[in-house]
Amino acid sequence: MIKPYEKEMRDYAFPFVFLGRDFTNNSIDLHRLLIYNMGIKWIERGNRELKFSEMTQDSWAELQLYLDTCLIPFTGLTGNHSPAEATEALERLRDFLDLIEVPFKGRVMTYPAFHFAFPEMSMTLNTICEQMKRSGFKYVVIMTSDGFLEKDKISSADLVFNRSQLVEEIDEAKIAGYVGEKVREMWKN
Repeated sequence: MIKPYEKEMRDYAFPFVFLGRDFTNNSIDLHRLLIYNMGIKWIERGNRELKFSEMTQDSWAELQLYLDTCLIPFTGLTGNHSPAEATEALERLRDFLDLIEVPFKGRVMTYPAFHFAFPEMSMTLNTICEQMKRSGFKYVVIMTSDGFLEKDKISSADLVFNRSQLVEEIDEAKIAGYVGEKVREMWKN
């Protein structure tokens, strides 16, 4: 269990060194504690990343303060794709998700993807966003590489990123910076 620390202590950007009987080598190895990097909270569990499948009710209660952002992937398949085309779409979505998952690891929990598009998709995603916020997430971000989603129809999502739309509006080399900037702005507000 990660112990709560005094607010003043966790607000400073410096490595923590703990001396005292409350911490053993095992507890430090299991919970590498909180590290600040560019104002973003990271948590290490041993020397590996916490996987979605390892989340338990107890670990969620423990990490909820740090994992405040839910990422919902949307593949946007229509059923008209061949297996090879579906694989390519999944790979594009994976690469697009990396723009948030990699730099913000430790603050973002990626949920299982919605793969197939249907007419009521925006309404469904809006309902899911509301439920995610009721379950404890402060922010919900939806990302799609090939699908199309209208942000104004998913008002409960804090951010909606359509890669295919971004490519038309922004130079592809600048998309990663744009996405990162929008996520940081969301957290500041």
